[in-house]
Amino acid sequence: MSKFIFFLSLFLLTSSNLYAENNALVISHKNNSIEWGPCPAFIPKGCEIAVLKGNPSKNNLDIFFKVPGDFHIPYHNHTSQERMVLVSGTLDVTYDNHKKATIKTGNYAFGPAKLPHSAYCHKGDDCVLYIGFVAPLDAMPIKKQ
Repeated sequence: MSKFIFFLSLFLLTSSNLYAENNALVISHKNNSIEWGPCPAFIPKGCEIAVLKGNPSKNNLDIFFKVPGDFHIPYHNHTSQERMVLVSGTLDVTYDNHKKATIKTGNYAFGPAKLPHSAYCHKGDDCVLYIGFVAPLDAMPIKKQ
């Protein structure tokens, strides 16, 4: 009987972990429990990333990307497309061969995979950007020609 209880407990524990990925989630960028970490080294100090859902080395990742006001995000690209919603601030994004786009709080933006771009967070509020990546997280700096 004790073996049965042990295996039943083990099954229940592993089963709950299998479905943990499917738990509903609502979180604010102001939540104190968010664990912010550094951005890639080529982005100046002040930039932070928080993983909301998923694993940065795997497909289908959701993050918050945060920079202070009056902040330049260097020219770079990603392997993945980016599905974005600006949560706070005002952000100018310039993609190669496109006009500068100004993203305001609440706006949705889409960035195609491998399309080089840079950005600027206007003075004032921090820019917090929700980004959904399809492919694993990467950001590669690019030197302008």
